[in-house]
Amino acid sequence: MKKPKKIFAAKMVALIAILTAVTTVLTLIVRIPFAPTRGYITLADVGVYFASFALGPVVGTIAGGVGTGLADAISGYPQWMILSCLIHGLQGLAAGLIGRKGKLVFMILGCVTGAVIMVGGYFISEVFLYGIGAAAAEIPGNLFQNAAGAVIGIPLVYAVKKAYPPINEIGKKQTWKEV
Repeated sequence: MKKPKKIFAAKMVALIAILTAVTTVLTLIVRIPFAPTRGYITLADVGVYFASFALGPVVGTIAGGVGTGLADAISGYPQWMILSCLIHGLQGLAAGLIGRKGKLVFMILGCVTGAVIMVGGYFISEVFLYGIGAAAAEIPGNLFQNAAGAVIGIPLVYAVKKAYPPINEIGKKQTWKEV
């Protein structure tokens, strides 16, 4: 009988849970209301970009999607929970796939791609819920949120990698090395 394949090691599950919680807190702790759809600008994208660039697209997808979805549920916006989960999850996936290499140019490109996904996803959702005028009015706030996420998230990745170099090996397949 074959042993079941491990999808995630315990350490990785713990890191995903921590980064999901951090993303939730970043979404809740700073909330600048933005009319006309009663949405708000947050630091959620700091968590999404950090998780995606530091630990890869799978972690960015889960932490970004579940973290922002939980924040919506907790803060009284349950109608946005699924949409936030999908939009920020895709944002984290794309950013992580592009920016995981750790080079600044790829991280910036990952943030730009993530911004297109996030701003576009919320725009389409808001068109259906509130109309095109209200959806268009939300674009500047969503762009600002993404810019803040990139400006804080990218240096944070470099700072954590400098302070804790083993983070570069987390999530990579371990191979046997004889000493």
